[in-house]
Amino acid sequence: MNQIDPASKHVWHQQEGAPRSIEEERTYRKRRLAASYRIFAQRGLDLGLAGHITVRDPEYADRFWVAPLGPWFGHIRVSDLVMVDHDGTIVYGKGPINQAGFAIHSVLHAARADVVAAAHSHSIYGKAWSTLGRLLDPITQDACFFYEQHALYETFGGVVLDTSEGERIAQALGDKKAVILQNHGILTVGQSVENAVMSYIMLENCCETQLLAEAAGNVKLIPQEVAQYTSNQMKRRDAAAAGFQPFWERILREQPDFLE
Repeated sequence: MNQIDPASKHVWHQQEGAPRSIEEERTYRKRRLAASYRIFAQRGLDLGLAGHITVRDPEYADRFWVAPLGPWFGHIRVSDLVMVDHDGTIVYGKGPINQAGFAIHSVLHAARADVVAAAHSHSIYGKAWSTLGRLLDPITQDACFFYEQHALYETFGGVVLDTSEGERIAQALGDKKAVILQNHGILTVGQSVENAVMSYIMLENCCETQLLAEAAGNVKLIPQEVAQYTSNQMKRRDAAAAGFQPFWERILREQPDFLE
């Protein structure tokens, strides 16, 4: 597993399976989080001030890390990140933070102990698909990753500024890994930053693929039993977390200043 030596900024390899201290785990999560904002910008998944990626603090279960409101995703560094508790109090760093992001993510982290990270932005294909008010169909191998693992939140009530709306989104999400927010966009969660962020990238790609496929003609669905089998295969291998690694390696090589 790759880590960064704070003194040298060089990559060193931690022994596989070796436990990390709380501080090492915090540093690990913050670096992946800062990198994820850069990755979103690199892939055009950002839109002005819209969007937020969070990761739960490994020591305090009622606190999470997020980027402050204002800086471009492509400029986010580890030192920019803000720790906020579930009451909205900034515990560490300088805000302000995105209130819509807080209203959604604070509830998700509180409702799901297994959710370490969550990702949401107003990316174009997820947003376009959300206007149809439908779940994605199993039309490709990648789409099977979300087969019976994503939900639809059908109520759009304006900009999410109240945690009660976050509670309804969390209820719609249930125990799944993603939710389509009708007339709004898409949101993913995961047991790591890598899982949540790569799930978002995959979901955005699946939205784009189905939009293109349906525009081209009649789409052939993968049979239900095959879709379920493929979904189970991907769950066993944690395909999302594994798929994050190339994005991490690229951003680390091209934009190492995110570590500052």
